[in-house]
Amino acid sequence: MFQGTTIVAVKKDGAVAMAGDGQVGLGDGVIVKKGAVKLRRLYKDQILAGFAGSVADAFALFERFEGKLEEKHGKLATAAVQLAKEWRTDKYLRRLEALLVVADRESVLLISGGGEVIEPDDGIVAVGSGGGYALAAARALARHTGFSAGEIAREALLIAAEICVYTNDRITVEEL
Repeated sequence: MFQGTTIVAVKKDGAVAMAGDGQVGLGDGVIVKKGAVKLRRLYKDQILAGFAGSVADAFALFERFEGKLEEKHGKLATAAVQLAKEWRTDKYLRRLEALLVVADRESVLLISGGGEVIEPDDGIVAVGSGGGYALAAARALARHTGFSAGEIAREALLIAAEICVYTNDRITVEEL
C-alpha cells in the first residue's frame, strides 16, 4: 500500500534519530523524484516526524499533528493519541492514506489512521515499502554494533535500499 518510501526511527543511549529515503514514485515503477525529504522537525525542533504514504495526506497530517503538539505543549504521547482519535473518527481524515512515525528524546511512536499509537519495545520502528528490511537491519545493528542512533538509522536504510526497489540510497537523517 505504501510503496515508494522507507522511514526508520531509532532510540538509543539517550538519543533518537530518524532516517528517510528520497524516492518518490508515480504509479507502478516510475520514479519521479530521487531526493525528496520525508522528515520534519516539529514543535521548536524537539520532535521528529516522518511519513510513508500519500505526500498530500502526510502534509495534512503533519499540520494537524503540529496543532495537537501546540495544544498539548509539546507532549508527544498526548498529542499522538489526540491525532489518532481525530484521524479515526473524522470523516475527512479517515480517508487519508499515510503512516506517521514521530519521536522525541523519550519516545518513538507509530501513528495510524486506525487509531493506533504504538511505542515499540526496543525503540526502533520502520514503515513504508522497505520498512521490514530497515527494521530488521536496525535491530541487528543496535544489538551487535556500537553504532549511534544516527549511524544505525542511516545504515539500516542503506541496507533496505539494496533489497527494496521502492527505496533509494538518498538518505536524510535527523537527530535529537
